[in-house]
Amino acid sequence: MKRRLTGIILIAAVGVAGVFLIWFGYRTYLKMAYPMRYQEYITRYAEEYQVNPLLIRAVIRTESSFYERAVSSENARGLMQLKPETFEWAMTKVKIEQSYTQEDLFDPEINIRFGTVTLKTLIDEFEDTDIALCAYHAGWGNVKSWLNNPKYSDDGKMLNEIPVDSTRSYVGKVREAMETYQRIYGSSILEHPLYH
Repeated sequence: MKRRLTGIILIAAVGVAGVFLIWFGYRTYLKMAYPMRYQEYITRYAEEYQVNPLLIRAVIRTESSFYERAVSSENARGLMQLKPETFEWAMTKVKIEQSYTQEDLFDPEINIRFGTVTLKTLIDEFEDTDIALCAYHAGWGNVKSWLNNPKYSDDGKMLNEIPVDSTRSYVGKVREAMETYQRIYGSSILEHPLYH
């Protein structure tokens, strides 16, 4: 009886240790997949341009998975995957101290700054984060045409549906990344007032 009880206790202890290791391993994986890199730049430009830093982080995670030298088939570059023409447009929206080149899009600070400027401009114009994300992904002109189409919008301000699968998926991925960051890091990531 004593030997059997010892065996049961040993199996229970191994089970608890196994569950802990799985949980710890999963948390470690999540923190690697959803890192807190570039915190200084994200915080600085979130404050300067009044954009939710969690949104900036989720866009970076969705666009490039934090690979600063990423280049898409559409020639979008860097962490927030800005096209050169979008970069030039974003530079006209703020006062800049110097001129930048396309190669500068691979600099994390510059990319985050002008990616944030782009998000801020789109959020201000469309007054809805999801529609701004649609424009960030599909382009300003496409979103304007969707809003002007009664098939997709009743009032010209909100979309009844996102008509392009890849853009609909993109908005969902950014939202999911935001939720995952909140789940992993909890209240520590939400201390900044811009997160609310």
